[in-house]
Amino acid sequence: MEKMQIYKVYPAIPEQLSFLDDLARNLWWCWNHEAIELFRRIHPSQWEKIGKNPVAFLSDISQRRFDALSKDDSFLGHLGRVKAKFDRMVSSVTQIKEIDLPPKETIAYLSMEFGLHESLPFFAGGLGILAGDHLKAASSLGIPLTGIGLFFREGYFRQFLDHHGWQQETYPANDVFDLPVEQVKDASGFDIILEIPGPAGVIRACIWRVAVGKIRLLLLDTNLPGNPKNIRDITSRLYASHGETRVAQEILLGIGGIKALQAMGLFPHICHMNEGHCAFAGLERISVLMDMFQVDFSSALQICKRSGIFTTHTPVAAGHDEFPKELILPYIKPYADKFSLSPAELLAWGEPHGSQDTGKFSMFIFGVKLSGYINGVSRLHGQVARRMWQPLWPRRHVEEIPISHITNGVHICSYLSRHKNALFERYLSSDWSNRLSSPELISRIETIEDSDLWHVHELDRSTLIRKCRQWVLAQHERRNAPRNELDDVSGLLDHHVLTICFARRFATYKRAGLLLKDIPRLTRLINDETRPIQLVFAGKAHPNDREGKEIIRQIIEFAKGPDVRHRVAFLENYDINIARYMVQGCDVWLNTPRRPNEACGTSGMKASANGGLNVSILDGWWCEGFRESRGWSIGNGDAFDNHEYQDEVESQALFNTLENDVIPLFYDRKRGQPPLKWIAMMKEAMRMAIFDFSSDRMVREYSTRYYGPASANFKQLTADGAAKARELAQTQSRLSSLWHTIVVSKPVLVTDSDFTVGDTFRITLKIFLGELTPEEVEVQVYHGKLRVSDEFEGSRAESMWLHETLSQGVHIYACTITCSDSGRFGYTARVIPRGDEVLSHTPGLITWANGTD
Repeated sequence: MEKMQIYKVYPAIPEQLSFLDDLARNLWWCWNHEAIELFRRIHPSQWEKIGKNPVAFLSDISQRRFDALSKDDSFLGHLGRVKAKFDRMVSSVTQIKEIDLPPKETIAYLSMEFGLHESLPFFAGGLGILAGDHLKAASSLGIPLTGIGLFFREGYFRQFLDHHGWQQETYPANDVFDLPVEQVKDASGFDIILEIPGPAGVIRACIWRVAVGKIRLLLLDTNLPGNPKNIRDITSRLYASHGETRVAQEILLGIGGIKALQAMGLFPHICHMNEGHCAFAGLERISVLMDMFQVDFSSALQICKRSGIFTTHTPVAAGHDEFPKELILPYIKPYADKFSLSPAELLAWGEPHGSQDTGKFSMFIFGVKLSGYINGVSRLHGQVARRMWQPLWPRRHVEEIPISHITNGVHICSYLSRHKNALFERYLSSDWSNRLSSPELISRIETIEDSDLWHVHELDRSTLIRKCRQWVLAQHERRNAPRNELDDVSGLLDHHVLTICFARRFATYKRAGLLLKDIPRLTRLINDETRPIQLVFAGKAHPNDREGKEIIRQIIEFAKGPDVRHRVAFLENYDINIARYMVQGCDVWLNTPRRPNEACGTSGMKASANGGLNVSILDGWWCEGFRESRGWSIGNGDAFDNHEYQDEVESQALFNTLENDVIPLFYDRKRGQPPLKWIAMMKEAMRMAIFDFSSDRMVREYSTRYYGPASANFKQLTADGAAKARELAQTQSRLSSLWHTIVVSKPVLVTDSDFTVGDTFRITLKIFLGELTPEEVEVQVYHGKLRVSDEFEGSRAESMWLHETLSQGVHIYACTITCSDSGRFGYTARVIPRGDEVLSHTPGLITWANGTD
């Protein structure tokens, strides 16, 4: 067939309803219950059938229906209320005073995936959902942030199961005409096209813009008519398995993302990179800074680092991208030339400091070296990341590794059921969702009548069960199941039975099959005559993960058993829509990762916000969220080297918790009342999730700890022709060239070595600084309690003062230590650069007394 041009005809929406089109093209609607209901009431069954995609939905509504709605006073009144709310959102001012940027400057927020709504399938899992929630919260808080990602024509796979329960994948293409996207054009009305030189030819990409409330999300797309197939396929599927394509995706995201901002006249005042996927953004940003402020590479690097944030979401080293250097070299060579570096020098930025050449380029290491603020996504994950990446800062103790944490949060309104939202509007405030940081407001959850909360929760559980029956019936019909199996679906699950949900990626460490370790015991719990349970599973295994697929198959096989098939459901093609019903309708949210492999695990937060009680391993966020008043822990947070033994121990702990605590409490009903103790835990879980684990709290924390200081750094470093940046570059160059001459002698204890609590003693230290001056360094005594192995436990550094200068470059330092506790203690001394966190943590610039580590 000859190549043809494509166009689409949209309905002529009456003027009175014109706002519907504006609303459909701004994802603000998807976290506003009144806006969702506005679309749904147009044609309820079609809204569900078309996947709650308002752009495609409005295209499918008849002209007759639009004409009728234009004369419906009730509908017009509803439309007017939503429009007024939308207009207030657009005109609202920022709630974050620490960030004040000019109109043409922005915070660049880069992520390989964004999960905003099921109708935009550009995400695979938790990273994408977290990125989407970050944008939504930034919009509500009025933060000048721009999201940057890729427009994947086939997105992530859709899952279906064959007759044997084995996962199959399909990759349906996304129709751009049915998505709320707009192609970005220049001032002359022409499409903006980005160009990035690559080994297989120039990568050309256009930019799609998505409105997320007040925030713009830019998605880069190589599926252009003039591109050859290998270039067009760069943005075909999320997380391409082919090495060259995967590298090209990350080049496009990082370098292309910064180029997209430039092409639109925007400057990345701050750059926030999520995972190493977007680390190449640092290259292009340094290049832009060099041109904008007429500085050299070293000076631009000082600006880049101190206004850059890098967030890691992966607690397993194997989960971070590494590529053969030869795949990276063609893309970075032009930058090496501009930076006056050799390609080998620039490639070394993807390896640990001072390490031998492995031939591999780590995207994590590269991203970290271009960022001054680095964080994990929960308290435990921060600890794990510091241990994992300690070699990047040689001779630093693990507690000093500059990787902090900001615990993830979830966008509450995107996952709270409409019934519970109405309850909050009644008991808390009509504008409760705009006041999530008010502890007094959120504490009003305690005032909700027990009967009211239980009633709406039972409605949500019934809704989940009804949807499960619909979805499982559709699954059976697709597989041409016999009539008796189709008829059995009508009795699947019970509206009054304790409902336990498990939904997440079927990675093996998440242990979805932990309950299957004791099938007879599980079967007894399911079929208990007075206190039964029922299970709802959902989740995808990676296409190449046969072990994960095998766990799904085992669950399906178990669910087919005649004794349990009425009480166990597996929902295919887990997505945001299915997740929403599950977290809203579950009684218990089950989480069984092998500690400490869960970086955070936000699905449990969503369940808690809806009153679901977590039964979870003490991993990820649950280490911070767990209290006996709001859920249960499985085990005590122990970790075992033998995984089989750990699985067996924690499987039994899970069954014990269910049998002895969870099930009795749920069915503790006196004289026809609801389970009052259970409801008290629901309220505490809701309060905890909404106040402590919302994306509102999370983005406020990023703003206070990172965005605000990064913005202040940027302004300070670029003032007066970037004088401060130039000075820092010269300082670092001088320190790096002279540091090797430093010699630190063994510290000397001036008084006796045995003390009682409250005593003080003085330590002195002789140090040779060479050409460096005392003003350029920080001399510290490093001391603390010792373990049996003579390693520090709870150590800290204290500054020593310059006591005497003996000769040129030779100095005596001193420090007084107070004995605040009893026990065995140790001390040593060291020298580090004097300066901010970035300078003082420069790898290689640390010298210990007599070479001690």
